[in-house]
Amino acid sequence: MKSIRTLALACAVSALALNGAPNAAFAQNAPSSAGDYTPSSGQEGKDVVWVPTPQALVDRMLDMAGLTTEDYLIDLGSGDGRTVITAAKRGVRAHGIEYNPDLVALAQRKAEAEGVAGTATFVQGDIFRSDFSDASVITLFLLTSLNVKLRPVLLDMAPGTRVVSNTFDMESWEPDDRIDAGGDCVSWCTAYKWVIPAKVGGTWRLGDGELRLTQTFQMLEGQLIRGGKTLPISDARMDGVRIAFTAGGQRYTGAVSEAGMNGQIDGGGTWNATRAAN
Repeated sequence: MKSIRTLALACAVSALALNGAPNAAFAQNAPSSAGDYTPSSGQEGKDVVWVPTPQALVDRMLDMAGLTTEDYLIDLGSGDGRTVITAAKRGVRAHGIEYNPDLVALAQRKAEAEGVAGTATFVQGDIFRSDFSDASVITLFLLTSLNVKLRPVLLDMAPGTRVVSNTFDMESWEPDDRIDAGGDCVSWCTAYKWVIPAKVGGTWRLGDGELRLTQTFQMLEGQLIRGGKTLPISDARMDGVRIAFTAGGQRYTGAVSEAGMNGQIDGGGTWNATRAAN
């Protein structure tokens, strides 16, 4: 008999093969009348098969996200609701978007049983046609190809939004963090985290100089031109709205706002920059 891990992996491969067919939707379009619906690991869905995330990894994913009661978490493809319910039990407002109406109903029953129906909510919907822009934390367990499809939407979310994915990465968008479930977890035990970076690519006026930045996701390259000298920047990256780079042997750290950028220079001093006019 095949293990659940083998079955899930085989089904994931099948889902990848079917991913190009936009109408390969899950056959059930209305919830089952049975109140005791029980999903099976590896069952087909609209875009991916359903495999439950180990609870140990759910807990670690929420820890890695730095989840607080000020957050609003949205789980894309919420399945049986365990991530949303776990977040709600931590006092966080959480919401799940799930295509399978039977899973939505199951998650709602579980939230009611756990006493968190007021803060753990679920809706039947297509994640690629849903608005989740008001979330401060996004969780997902899809496939790399689907993560990449979502990537442009994610990158347009508010800087500082955290995105945490079970198992599957974002290809060329390198994660900011990676964790394992640990303990006795034997499958689907890894998660990745990305922090949506502020968009800072372009030219900035920095004092009597000019800061030119090229941005690839959270990574930065460029030059600081000052006093007739061109200083390449290094060790440069974004962490949400926070920026850090080294130029001319000095370390610059700061934050981005609508007004511009400002911060500290290691060893003393401050700096601020504003967008150069086009």
